Amino acid sequence: MRPIDLAAVHALEFASQAQPWSRQHFVDEMANPVAAVDLYWRQDGLGGFLCTWLIGDELQIQNLATAPQLRRQGIAVSLLSHVMERGRRRGLQTVWLEVRVSNQPAIALYRRLGFCEMARRRAYYADGEDAVIMSLTEVPCEV
Repeated sequence: MRPIDLAAVHALEFASQAQPWSRQHFVDEMANPVAAVDLYWRQDGLGGFLCTWLIGDELQIQNLATAPQLRRQGIAVSLLSHVMERGRRRGLQTVWLEVRVSNQPAIALYRRLGFCEMARRRAYYADGEDAVIMSLTEVPCEV
């Protein structure tokens, strides 16, 4: 992500999230040395973005959004695959994320990619909703 992309990213954030990040939050991500904001562009504009932090051998997924009219077309999987492959080249061992318990499509996507539910954070979000903590490692989930 570059400063010129900020307006498109922020507009997609507002179209995608119940409690969107502020414009300043994205500015801060661009200045954060462990952060990356990867974009998925299509001919008709921004299709999605993925904000991550790579700290040591852990990747933390901070924010993932796909344009509402483009969901279920593989954009999120493409972004996740690209970022995780880049992380593996840098020694990535584990990927972590939090997702709203009500976001069943996202939870299903992460499970298909091999993520396991590790725990829940009660009342994690400002509106009181719980978060599901998920991780992906080389070790498969316990059933």
